[in-house]
Amino acid sequence: MVIMSVDYGDARTGIAICDRLESLAHPVEVIKQSYEPKVLERIKELVDINKPELIVVGYPKNMDSTAGERAQKCESFAERITAKTGVETALWDERLTTVSAHMYLSDNNVRGKKRKNVVDAVAAVIILQDYLDYRRNKNAK
Repeated sequence: MVIMSVDYGDARTGIAICDRLESLAHPVEVIKQSYEPKVLERIKELVDINKPELIVVGYPKNMDSTAGERAQKCESFAERITAKTGVETALWDERLTTVSAHMYLSDNNVRGKKRKNVVDAVAAVIILQDYLDYRRNKNAK
């Protein structure tokens, strides 16, 4: 199944997708837009191109596992994605994915403006790869 992931942010939204075998997530783009209707429109365009059967939306829970204001915003955004695209969405705990993305980029010597331009796509890849690993492990049991 083709699955897309969304790392929703106020200024930038990272998008990643996996292959039909669900083996590897890869970045698609960073939507550099703060106006939500335009972000939703671009996600719709990417859905039309890539034909995902599921969209995983990062769900930034607090460290104590509660859903704060940002998590609630992402939950509402996921509902609007489904309404706009007709594709089911799933929320996925994304605690520390941006931190992991920054660490990965540091390890690979990606700095400054270049990092700012890709960190959200890398975070979307991490969200999706975590979700794929979960599905694989769940099915292996």
